Amino acid sequence: MATQDTSPQKQEAASQPRRSLRGFAAMDPQRQREIASLGGRAAHQSGHAHEFTTEEARAAGKKRHAVRNGSADKS
Repeated sequence: MATQDTSPQKQEAASQPRRSLRGFAAMDPQRQREIASLGGRAAHQSGHAHEFTTEEARAAGKKRHAVRNGSADKS
């Protein structure tokens, strides 16, 4: 006679139904991009979007590299 595995993980996985993609996740990737770009355009038109200047981008890059490299200079 075979023994059954009754561990909590196995029971939990078996009792939960598999989820199917719905809504935005089920859309064609091209359609997702179209919808997302509409949001970006709306943000720019309303003045809520932020565009980095060259100086801001440079400072952000320096901070990121300092953190990644473990540098003590995190200005």
